[in-house]
Amino acid sequence: MNISSIFVESKSHLMDIQTKKLKLIEEFLSISDEKLIDNLDLMIQKVKLKGYEESLKPMSLIELRDMVEESISDYKNGDVISQEDFEKEISTWK
Repeated sequence: MNISSIFVESKSHLMDIQTKKLKLIEEFLSISDEKLIDNLDLMIQKVKLKGYEESLKPMSLIELRDMVEESISDYKNGDVISQEDFEKEISTWK
């Protein structure tokens, strides 16, 4: 397989995905059943969540210990923030 055939195959695959997306959009726009739309939305959210969960990896005991030690050090050095101040900071993120 040479480089030009890989490019053509990749471009063809991209077109297939774009075509599928457009067909899906057209189909979705024709749906008038709100329950079906809600179910499709729920399915999409579940698939996204599953993908996210699969990307997570467990923390080793060493990593956990290091994080705990860092937290204790931060506390001893006064490198902390109150819950109230943290909530105020979070409110500015939106």
